[in-house]
Amino acid sequence: MINSRGRGLQANALGTFDTVVMAVAGSAPAYSIAATTAVLVGSVGLASPAALLYCAIPMLGIALAFSYLSRIDVNAGASYSWVGRTLHPFLGFVSGWALVISATIFMVAGSLPAGSMTLALFDQDLADNTALSTVVGAAWFVLMLLVVLGGARLTVRAQLVMSGVELAILALFAVLALFHTGNARAFDWSWLGFGHFDGMQGFASGALIAAFYYWGWDVTSNLSEETRNSRRTTGLAGLIGVGIVFLLFEVFTIAVNVILTSKQIEENDANVLAVLGEEIWPGWGGKLLIVAVMLSTIATLETTLIQVTRSLFAMGRDRTMPSALGRVHRRWNTPWVAIVVVGAVALMMFIASNALGSVGDILSDAISAIGLQIAVYYGLSGLAVVVAYRKMLLKSPADFLLGGLWPLLGALFMFWIFVESLGELGTAAITIGVGGLAVGLIPMLWYWRRGSDYYRPARLDASRTVEADYVPDGGASGPSLVHDGLPTDF
Repeated sequence: MINSRGRGLQANALGTFDTVVMAVAGSAPAYSIAATTAVLVGSVGLASPAALLYCAIPMLGIALAFSYLSRIDVNAGASYSWVGRTLHPFLGFVSGWALVISATIFMVAGSLPAGSMTLALFDQDLADNTALSTVVGAAWFVLMLLVVLGGARLTVRAQLVMSGVELAILALFAVLALFHTGNARAFDWSWLGFGHFDGMQGFASGALIAAFYYWGWDVTSNLSEETRNSRRTTGLAGLIGVGIVFLLFEVFTIAVNVILTSKQIEENDANVLAVLGEEIWPGWGGKLLIVAVMLSTIATLETTLIQVTRSLFAMGRDRTMPSALGRVHRRWNTPWVAIVVVGAVALMMFIASNALGSVGDILSDAISAIGLQIAVYYGLSGLAVVVAYRKMLLKSPADFLLGGLWPLLGALFMFWIFVESLGELGTAAITIGVGGLAVGLIPMLWYWRRGSDYYRPARLDASRTVEADYVPDGGASGPSLVHDGLPTDF
């Protein structure tokens, strides 16, 4: 495929440590625990730790797929480019569109808790006011929009502060939870088994919600054109990020089930982490964890903005969306048109969200809808790596497992939970999730008919050493080369 060679993104802006921080922040540990635990427990009860465990295994397969694919195609569009160049351009566009839609929906799902948690620091009654939470959340969103507009280096500096404080607070409470007495119930190892799931559909529903927990680590791939040594760094950071957030998710989900009663979890569906903090450390605990969730939510708004704007930038550059989206700011080297468009759309969605119900209701439907879209683009990426490396998988057992079988099983798992969950989810979640994907058929067919070069791609084949079609302006990693051999230095 031939890409527009306009001004590029800011090359070599991020190092390895920066990228790992972005991967962890992208999954938003504190926010995911606070906003999603009640939804997960409500769906599968005491099987919630098991849902996180059994979703982590295929998620690592998807992280391996991203790592391998980033070695042979450095592209801000990530799965949009990879899937288009291995499976089919239509599937590649669907993959990119799924990320764009899920990230845009998250602007509401994430900004509302940011506003709610900010208000909760002053008055809990104010935190339950959806309209006021929307206004405050929108203010945080606009601030993050300006930070992302200011460039990758500014974005990372802000992220280091926010995520650093968040992770320090979470680590403190993880330790305190181990020594807490007066628990609602005792931990049982059966919580990590399959016995507490209500059949296969119950397991699928839990896994779909668990996928939302992990979502976001792949922001490292969208930052590949702005990362030093990105062929190794982006994939490695994603794998480390998944491992870190898995440990945090398991510790706090088990703590919620042990320390809080079912009634406490149900009644605090949008603020369960604050209630946990109050139980562990009366007086200060709730406030500190509210701060952690607030910072986590704001931090992940930033990483989500990066994902959606870099994806739209790649689409605009390939002319599968309006070419203006591929424009880069002369001073900050950021896709400013894409950032402005996403900001305007998200602010309109904030206004519309007030008609949808309470913060908890909006979160529940949005999380399920986003889970469907995540399953689509993660699953397609898992298939893409198998196709790209198909001629090399039998060179060694490690190549076969890490570059083929594990990503393939991860992909099949994602597609399975997508299909199984359709029978379990409510009308609103399915309409948002599937309807959002269907809307993408309009620009896809329009720009296909207009002859975008994206729909005549140069195929990715890891068995050949060839120069790829796109070289990022400034050379974040030099020319995009297909290497002879699977990546092994994880």
